[in-house]
Amino acid sequence: MTDLIRGVTEADWPEVVALEAEAYADTPLTEGEAALRSRAAAGTCFVLDLDGRIAGYALALPCPRFSYPDLARAEQCAHPRTGVSNLHLHDLVVTAPLRRRGLGTRLARHLSEVARVRGFATMSLIAVAGKEPFWRANGYRPHHEARLPAGYGSDAVYMSARLAAAREAS
Repeated sequence: MTDLIRGVTEADWPEVVALEAEAYADTPLTEGEAALRSRAAAGTCFVLDLDGRIAGYALALPCPRFSYPDLARAEQCAHPRTGVSNLHLHDLVVTAPLRRRGLGTRLARHLSEVARVRGFATMSLIAVAGKEPFWRANGYRPHHEARLPAGYGSDAVYMSARLAAAREAS
């Protein structure tokens, strides 16, 4: 099995939308294609391509710290947001049959490296559905003081991580 993390293409959207629907079935977290596409406009969104099949994705966009996308609507602002030093990981999904194989960690690390190289100082996310331990293990710390809308779920936790500065080329 060959896997490749690459940018989202137009042809990937049906599979990304299907993965989102699978991951968040029976929850208010399903956003649909228009909202997902709007969050991908910053060019910091990737898919995990396993032999031509999309097995996961990560969608991130610049957002000031302690702010996050509204689940009820698509993004209205132009990307990238200039002057924003935080990249918000809005969603990371791996198809259920392939979970617990390190693929989510690979996607998260890839996104962190891209963010670091592009000059972001921090990354943030909202851990949902009991995923706070996963994100802690990946270097994120919780901010339980952050107020989140009910739409993210009662166990949702805002988390962030500092990124190491990109090394100067020698």
